[in-house]
Amino acid sequence: MPLTDWFLRHSIAMWLLLHSFVLIALCFHSATTFPKGCYHAEEDGYKTFRCSSAQLTEIPKDIPNDTNKLFLDFNQITFIPSDAFRNLPALIELDLSHNAITGIEIGAFRSLSESLHSLDLSSNRLVTVNKEVFSSLKARLNLSGNPWLCDCMLQELIRQVELDPASSSGIVCNTAIQEEYANKPFLQVVKDVDLCNLYKKTTDVAMLITMFGWFAMVISYLIHYVRQNQEDARRHLEYLKSLPSKQSRSEESSTISTVV
Repeated sequence: MPLTDWFLRHSIAMWLLLHSFVLIALCFHSATTFPKGCYHAEEDGYKTFRCSSAQLTEIPKDIPNDTNKLFLDFNQITFIPSDAFRNLPALIELDLSHNAITGIEIGAFRSLSESLHSLDLSSNRLVTVNKEVFSSLKARLNLSGNPWLCDCMLQELIRQVELDPASSSGIVCNTAIQEEYANKPFLQVVKDVDLCNLYKKTTDVAMLITMFGWFAMVISYLIHYVRQNQEDARRHLEYLKSLPSKQSRSEESSTISTVV
């Protein structure tokens, strides 16, 4: 067999073997990088990464940065840290519904301000959220199904964001700054009352009561102080009265001298 043919056949065999190793390595890398229950696919022309019902407790790492739609619904995620999605510049839809989220750090969606169109946070455990969390975010939000505290902070948040119209009625006051608004739809409450003005009035009344309390304490102390001083003065006067006078001492001295 000519040396050239032998070298050519072995070169092809080595190339095929190397190619197989690369494919196996890529498959192994994909399998080990993605959490169990997560997969990357193309759906309706969008690159989608699905981690639904994957028993996640935090935002997964190594999400492909060309992902357009990310589904993290039906997990046990409790907290969204700052810059949680910073490597996803093409993301247009994010589903975080049906988790156990109680807190979202300011800056969590910072990198998605221009790209994101839809953000689903429904059916979590959100009670209150700083409005700065959604600052500059243009996405439509679904905030329904959370145990909201209806107060001025929530009112300011709702004024700032764009709600998904179909979900707005699902924002219900689990608790409120006044008990009469509990278990009522938030939008119904704010039609009847401005929670920020109500909060201001409540704060003013609380401050007035506090100031009155301090004033009453000061007055009580002054009255006690004056009365205590009057009592001390009376006792001192009685003590002075009980002492022998100068004239009595002088007469006693003269008598003693005469006798002598």
